[in-house]
Amino acid sequence: MIKVNVKDCLCFAGEQSRKEYIAKALDAFDVLASEKGAGNDFLGWKALPTDTPEELIAGCEAVRDLWKAKGVELVVVVGIGGSYLGARCAIEALSSSFAKQLPSPNGYPEVVFAGNNLSEEYLAELFDLIALKNTACIVISKSGTTTEPAVAFRLVKEYIDKNYSDSSERIVAITDAKRGALKTLSTQEGYRTFVVPDNVGGRFSVLTPVGLLPIAVAGFDIRAMLQGAAEMQKTLCVKGEDNPAIQYAAARNLMYSECGKKVEIMVTYNPKLQYLGEWWKQLYGESEGKDGKGIFPASVTNTADLHSMGQFIQEGERILMETVINVEKANRSVVIGSDPQNLDQLNFLAGKHVEHCGAMAQLGTKLAHLDGGVPQMEVSIERINEYNLGSLFYFFEFACGVSAYLLGVNPFNQPGVEAYKKNMFALLEKPGYEEATKAIKERLGK
Repeated sequence: MIKVNVKDCLCFAGEQSRKEYIAKALDAFDVLASEKGAGNDFLGWKALPTDTPEELIAGCEAVRDLWKAKGVELVVVVGIGGSYLGARCAIEALSSSFAKQLPSPNGYPEVVFAGNNLSEEYLAELFDLIALKNTACIVISKSGTTTEPAVAFRLVKEYIDKNYSDSSERIVAITDAKRGALKTLSTQEGYRTFVVPDNVGGRFSVLTPVGLLPIAVAGFDIRAMLQGAAEMQKTLCVKGEDNPAIQYAAARNLMYSECGKKVEIMVTYNPKLQYLGEWWKQLYGESEGKDGKGIFPASVTNTADLHSMGQFIQEGERILMETVINVEKANRSVVIGSDPQNLDQLNFLAGKHVEHCGAMAQLGTKLAHLDGGVPQMEVSIERINEYNLGSLFYFFEFACGVSAYLLGVNPFNQPGVEAYKKNMFALLEKPGYEEATKAIKERLGK
């Protein structure tokens, strides 16, 4: 189960301020629990851990088993933002760091991602890989018309249709239940489909088929992930100062509003968790960054980034706070040996686990950053596995809802993301954007 420690954050503020922000977080908890706050039509994620039907879980596992039986070696997951970050986070965390160089131990396919950029080189190189592998595709889009995934899927679909006689069994769509271009295409082509729930926004969708299907296809235990999330759901539904989501939301907002800490860095010490930071950045950045408010989310992977970002964190402008993901136990064991010459002067570490050295580096960094004026919150899990990732996903989602309501913004909308799309469509001369195209060309000409 997750443990949250905020004492090394609250030492930067007085006891009265701590009590004030705990009270504000408790009020924000009430707004989230009552389901009467702004954006309350997007709260379906709250019940997912306990309300996900067996039929859906079994459906994900059926796709996994079908493609394994077909000898599928590569699954291309097409999606952008919340339609891929949660799945990528889980798969990278649970996979070997060298999975691409090693044969799959259980015969499950490699999962790669497309539709999250408009890079021609990326797509060309993707097709170099597809040409060598027995391939299937999961396409994730509510509408089917979002530019980046729509471009990628058109190309992947064309390849699969051309090269496989069973193409309709090699494409699964996760989309709207009733409408949209992708739903229409899926019906026409006979694709198996899963539903993106209407009441779950993309960045909160990792425990829907959006995340569960790719994670299952990669060979990981989605039942354990939902179990971990369900235990977290049970813990977080209890109102009180000991609620870890309330503690986290209160501490980070106190640092932001009263101590001038405008940037929150998620710090991981295991490279497997790099994409946890990417998923978390979208969750908090898109939920809180509006109305001229919000903590800017960033991430680093230590100890590597201590040799690049460490100087700024230690001595740069004092606008930073840290949330450290602490993994208490490694899943593998490596012990440092002794060397007769000791030219590297490391024999003092002989017999020690590498993980012990990492823990001391983490503790030493913590002390240095606290001395340097960087408040630190800590979120701990026992080890990296499906259960604990499910707990982490649900914890950060719930805490995000509390934190955004405390901040005074709607956690579940994202009005700002449409601005670039309108400009892009005008520049691409998309039908229906003629006036916008004319206006933007005049602006650029000036």
